[in-house]
Amino acid sequence: MSSPAAHVVRLLTVRGESLAVAESLTGGLVAARITSVPGASRAFRGSVTAYATELKHRLLGVDAALLAARGAVDAQVAAQMAAGVRRALGADWGIATTGVAGPDPQDGQPVGTVFVAVDGPGDAGSGSASGGKVEALRLNGDRAEIRMESVRSVLALLLTELAGEQTGNERAQDTEQNGGF
Repeated sequence: MSSPAAHVVRLLTVRGESLAVAESLTGGLVAARITSVPGASRAFRGSVTAYATELKHRLLGVDAALLAARGAVDAQVAAQMAAGVRRALGADWGIATTGVAGPDPQDGQPVGTVFVAVDGPGDAGSGSASGGKVEALRLNGDRAEIRMESVRSVLALLLTELAGEQTGNERAQDTEQNGGF
């Protein structure tokens, strides 16, 4: 059985699409997982590890007022990170992770609070709460377990979005082939 990262690389390669990653709490683990797959260079554009809050604004275009009001651990921040890395690196898809791996709470959020996001071709790309998909997680475990589950979760969310896009595209092609009936 292939890994989720291998499945992501295979799907993106077949579709001729690309991926960019924005990471905070995972600190490069998502990019490492993807680039461990042979042939990843056919689909992977690159990544930004924006661990410091101000880098989320400066490098990824996350709204400074949002960061000031809510902190870095927020659903809308995750959505803007995914849209921002997609735009900054010129990719078809952007994914992002932000959260609290511990040992201490951050921005008023308890350890294990994580947000993962996907922004793709069918999304507005605005990084708003309505653009892309964001999943809120409440994870248990130690720092390493929270980080690894965050990696698994963002890849699973991307696979769900890729499958949804594929299903929609297949339906459109089927409609065209059957004269719209």
